[in-house]
Amino acid sequence: MTSPIKPPEGNWWDQTVNRRESIWLGLGVVWSLVLFGWMSIWTRTGDQNPIGETYQVSESEFREKMNAYEEAAEETEQGLVPEGTDVYMAGIRFAWDGAPVVLEAGTQYDFHLSSYDVQHGFSLRPEATLSKQINLQVLPGYEWVVPMTFDEPGTYHIICNEFCGEGHRSMHDTIIVTEEN
Repeated sequence: MTSPIKPPEGNWWDQTVNRRESIWLGLGVVWSLVLFGWMSIWTRTGDQNPIGETYQVSESEFREKMNAYEEAAEETEQGLVPEGTDVYMAGIRFAWDGAPVVLEAGTQYDFHLSSYDVQHGFSLRPEATLSKQINLQVLPGYEWVVPMTFDEPGTYHIICNEFCGEGHRSMHDTIIVTEEN
């Protein structure tokens, strides 16, 4: 069977590139560099990327912080109400320690996220929509402090989006955001 595309004759790879091709290749390289630079700038300055601070922490150290947080928080029927603006949560198969939690709209909170056992995905979204969503990776041995402000009151779902074992499908909880006082 023969190919319908005829190969070029002679030493085609040794021939000089046409000027127009060189211009298009140059424009393609320049445009790729512009896009790469723009992505780099956007991740540093855009509001869509919660960067926060990351600290190395042992499981026992984070459990101590979590216990102190839970003792200081007020426990209500809806969930924990933190004493200040620090919210601690840790993934553990197959639950979120520190949740459910009740927060106030318009207040900036520092979420301290970690894992006691394996990597978990922290996916947070409003109950009414899937289009407004944040996805973070929570790793054991690290405390990730992410600033978050909830503009709209309502129920926000926390879902583990990183497969963590057989009970992964049941690893979800809520954050209740109330009106500003």
